[in-house]
Amino acid sequence: MDEGDEGREQNKRDEEEEEVGEIGKIPDDVLIEILVRGGIGEWEQIACVNKHWASLLSSNCECFWQAALSYHYPLMAVPSLPLPWPGPIPLPNNSKTRFTALYIAQRIFASHPHNLQLHHHFHEIVGHTYLFLKHQLQLFIMPPHSGILHGTIIDQFIACGKSREIAHQLASRIWLAVLHNLDDNHHTFSMLKRLAHEGDVFLPFPYTRSLEVQWRVFEKLFTDFRDCFNQSDYYDMLACAKSRFQHIPSSWLGY
Repeated sequence: MDEGDEGREQNKRDEEEEEVGEIGKIPDDVLIEILVRGGIGEWEQIACVNKHWASLLSSNCECFWQAALSYHYPLMAVPSLPLPWPGPIPLPNNSKTRFTALYIAQRIFASHPHNLQLHHHFHEIVGHTYLFLKHQLQLFIMPPHSGILHGTIIDQFIACGKSREIAHQLASRIWLAVLHNLDDNHHTFSMLKRLAHEGDVFLPFPYTRSLEVQWRVFEKLFTDFRDCFNQSDYYDMLACAKSRFQHIPSSWLGY
């Protein structure tokens, strides 16, 4: 690169820094109103622009997340009555967590066209239940038994006035969504093996995980994590799957 090119590159960087500096002069309340209207998927990149923008998008900035709730979920931003929160799953403690829960619930119900006719306030409880389950499964200490986790979810929905059938349907949706979004790493592999071996043999409905959820655990193991097995573990897991399901797909076979 010659001196002319270096000069042009430096001028370009100076212009970009000047533009960011000009934006930085915008009052925070105006800047927040601009940012919340951007695509939600772009917020992570926006936080990389500078430290001030990152601080606005952090969980500590209630102003941003309250504005995001008001813009994207206006019915939930200022509820006419306090949101009832029975059941064992903890109450959310900040606006970012509430926004995340609502966004997740929106995605869960969008991927399942069957409408359970749930009140919009209940969508937030579904989202927080998803966050609860994912957090518990990602603990690097020994996670609780899957039967305990599933039972906690069922008790949460029954405490909110849902029937046993609806509670079971919602719990299955949440399990499937969490399993779909787990990271592909050694911890997930170990956790899935544990889930596969635990089973729900002695638990009555609705405290048994659905066959669809159990199938998805094995499917992830035999497709996403096939290369992680040694030969002994593979055949042990295959025997476990054959004892659980009547038919095994050919894609699961062959070590």
